[in-house]
Amino acid sequence: MTTTTIAGVGRLHDSVVDATELPRIIQVTDNLYAAAFSLMKLLPARYIIDRAEAAGLLRPGSRIIETSSGTFALGLAMVCRLRGYDLTIVGDSAIDRDLRNRLEMLGATVEIVEYAGQSGGIQGARLTRVEELRRLHPDSFVPGQYDNPDNPGAYGVVADLIGETVGSVDCLVGPVGSGGSTGGLAAALRPADPALHLVGVDTHGSIIFGSPDGPRTLRGLGSSIHPGNVRHSAYDEVHWVTAPEAFHATHELFRNHGLFMGPTSGASFQVASWWAAQHPDSKVVMVLPDEGYRYQSTVYHAEWLREQGIEPAPAPGGPVTVDHPLDAPSAWTRLVWARRGFDDVMTPEVPDLGALAAPDAGDLAEPVAEVRP
Repeated sequence: MTTTTIAGVGRLHDSVVDATELPRIIQVTDNLYAAAFSLMKLLPARYIIDRAEAAGLLRPGSRIIETSSGTFALGLAMVCRLRGYDLTIVGDSAIDRDLRNRLEMLGATVEIVEYAGQSGGIQGARLTRVEELRRLHPDSFVPGQYDNPDNPGAYGVVADLIGETVGSVDCLVGPVGSGGSTGGLAAALRPADPALHLVGVDTHGSIIFGSPDGPRTLRGLGSSIHPGNVRHSAYDEVHWVTAPEAFHATHELFRNHGLFMGPTSGASFQVASWWAAQHPDSKVVMVLPDEGYRYQSTVYHAEWLREQGIEPAPAPGGPVTVDHPLDAPSAWTRLVWARRGFDDVMTPEVPDLGALAAPDAGDLAEPVAEVRP
């Protein structure tokens, strides 16, 4: 009988959170690697709760209130169920029936907020309701994924994993919503690789990088508010992608590489594969936030796509490069952000013409001709 020993097998995990919060690091092409999560937001959910417990902000039976319409809600619900905390999730219509069922099976209370013209769009309306609930329950804890520095702080362990497996990284590509994953990973990787090129992936209708607020078919990235955890000066490059392009890339990621992931992962793959092809000597890591099972009846379903009027298709020729966010067409667009602050990009400095010294009359090469009527 032959016995085969497999390195790394045999570790006993103390919970499903411990078993699934870290990504698989996968080489996709010669110079493109994936940090593929089952449920990425599980990691900051667990980390934020750990930090709150250590700070004495939580005790057995405490109430936790948070806004999310996606995977952060699910990650929190898993952690809260395991640790015995009451959880209220304030979301919107993006919480589909299947997700709501999972949240409620885990014991969460789900409140759906309708948009009624409030400042900050639907996310502003959700945050307003969270604040109302917090005032009703003054002993509650609000994780605050958009502004809590423990959100990006959670990704240090992922940076360590990338360093151990991939080594030095030239470029990191990932979707931007709360700013936790891309910002946290870049901050943790740059002490070893200061030149790391950070590419943020957003979508039209999101105001994070200066695009006008509007409806977003591609959900899970972008925002109608400016999250405090998005540090604009960390980004070297920003891309805005559309739903048809991102959905096509999501399908291609599965067809060609066997990675069954969600649409934000497809958006990340769309940009990262282009960037890796443009820079074949650079090592590129892309963040893939969650798996595709939640999207089988939508992004992976032909009838749903037809109902939405969406035909998944690639963008021929790659992105259009612009100099300002307001110049972005309704197609895949790229802007060299160059680690500038938000205001520096939106209102670039104009030279003070009055400060320029006027030339001396004697320095004029030619006399000024007299204009005759």
